[in-house]
Amino acid sequence: MVTITDDAAKFVSELLEKNKKDGFGVKIYLAGMACSGPQFGMSFQEKAEEGDIVFDAGKFPLFYDTETAKELDECVIEFIDDPNFGTGLTIHNPNVKGCASCGGSCH
Repeated sequence: MVTITDDAAKFVSELLEKNKKDGFGVKIYLAGMACSGPQFGMSFQEKAEEGDIVFDAGKFPLFYDTETAKELDECVIEFIDDPNFGTGLTIHNPNVKGCASCGGSCH
């Protein structure tokens, strides 16, 4: 099961409001695999599509398919505001123990 922190949920709620997306949620999808593990993408989505799992994040739902659900297990969606990484959401995956040296940063 995925977890979303209070700060991340607040950030998403504010984004939905700012973009006039009342009643929408967030679709999380696998965007590929890298040396540091699965890479996720997110987008606004109005309602569940066929095959979606719906996770109640409080003020909005999260949608993802079964393949993404496997990779999201035990992950935490967090809000970051960091001068090096910017402001937004990150998905912390405790299942990834490290990464190979592929030229990217791992944190």
